[in-house]
Amino acid sequence: MIISPSRETLDKLVCHQVHNLFLLDEDEREKLVGLIPGVLGKVEYCFGHSSNKYYRKDGVVFFDVYHSGQYCIFLYFLSRSLFLESSGNTDLAAKVYCLNKALNGLDVFYEIAMPEIFHLDHPVGSVLGRATYGNNFTFAQLCTVGNNKGIFPEIGENVQMLSGSKIIGKCKIGDNVIISANAYVKDTDIPANSLVFGSSPNLVIKPRKVLPE
Repeated sequence: MIISPSRETLDKLVCHQVHNLFLLDEDEREKLVGLIPGVLGKVEYCFGHSSNKYYRKDGVVFFDVYHSGQYCIFLYFLSRSLFLESSGNTDLAAKVYCLNKALNGLDVFYEIAMPEIFHLDHPVGSVLGRATYGNNFTFAQLCTVGNNKGIFPEIGENVQMLSGSKIIGKCKIGDNVIISANAYVKDTDIPANSLVFGSSPNLVIKPRKVLPE
């Protein structure tokens, strides 16, 4: 994977940003930098499945540190890795989570298990709760995934949430579903290969033709 401008710049940038906002002691700095190689492996795998032209350069997976969407995904994987390695002390994971929220306007907590492959486009204002997410989950700005009475959605593979859409509560979203812009799905199951419009309980669900890979 190509890292632009460099891996060294990435290490310095993350440490500098966390320290400036929340303070970073030497033990935390060492732990953070030590986890970055593993995180970059997750980033490379995720980016390698993107069809976005900005995620590849000369046929090689490309990570532009100054591309906010790419950096956003990197920071999520970093906060998640720090949480999994925290042994109960989640302060550093929380700092990176808050850095991501401050820089990119995305609220995806480090305890939430995003899939190995997910995509985003202008994630500002989106909040992703403790749902189950399938691979190739894609979302845009102002999207919400949340609970109703403590029950979260189950989201299949290749699900796309367009801008302003919401999935709330006891929902099972099938594979290859597109939730249209500003649609509101609450406590409703959606069959696979569907296009969804409108608001619960008056949703409009249309079949979607999915081309074979």
